[in-house]
Amino acid sequence: MTTATQTPPLPRTTDVAPATARTVRPIPMSRLARVELRKMFDTRAGFWLMASVGIVSVLATAAVIIWAPDEAITLETFSTAIGMPLSVVLPIIAILSITSEYSQRTGLTTYTLVPWRGRVITSKLVVTVAIGVVSMALALAIGTLGNLLGSAITGLDAVWDISLETFGYIVLANILSMLMGFMLGVLFRSSAGAIVGYFVYSFVLPVAFGTLAAFQEWFRDLQPWVDVNFAITRLFDQTMTAEYWQQLGVTSVVWLWIPLALGLRAVLRAEVK
Repeated sequence: MTTATQTPPLPRTTDVAPATARTVRPIPMSRLARVELRKMFDTRAGFWLMASVGIVSVLATAAVIIWAPDEAITLETFSTAIGMPLSVVLPIIAILSITSEYSQRTGLTTYTLVPWRGRVITSKLVVTVAIGVVSMALALAIGTLGNLLGSAITGLDAVWDISLETFGYIVLANILSMLMGFMLGVLFRSSAGAIVGYFVYSFVLPVAFGTLAAFQEWFRDLQPWVDVNFAITRLFDQTMTAEYWQQLGVTSVVWLWIPLALGLRAVLRAEVK
């Protein structure tokens, strides 16, 4: 007597559920921007660096009220006093927005969750520019209150000697300085290296170019076309002419946009460790 082994019938093709195509959608830029903004406040160092924008503005305003002569209590004086420390703080914020991914070793996690590195860098850039604009608006508000308070203390009429156009120039100058810091962060990807590079760019190169222009007549007319700090400074104290805008554009291309493009190429191609 033989035992017959029955094999189960194979499922018919009509019984197999069709595969569902899955579409991978990029994370919205608004969500990336919110994440990057939150990352700037997550650490104690980042929180106090961001808080220093308001702190130095208040301290500078108080210093003007206490020590400035009565005739110097003007909105321009407050803006100048507040703008000096902010010109150092804001570019450092821009630098750390990039270099923190490498110094704190979070870049591998970031670029794994968001493999589109260009979108991450773009969101950091958007947040950096937004912080610069908001910081300047906050500084203007604090300076305005200081001007009102100083005028009330001295008994003089408040002097409003900054127009909307002048304030726009000031904002543009500070945004360009922040972009310089952002560029150095992308180029070096090291907090120490980028900060040292920014201080060389801000303090060493202007002195070197100024000294060369003072002693070499052939460089005097050339300086506005090669010294980006000289071109940016004109946004603060002079009416911009067509030639000044051209000089600002040329120096920005050489010192900002070309190095930024090289740094972005390295970020997009380099291995993240």
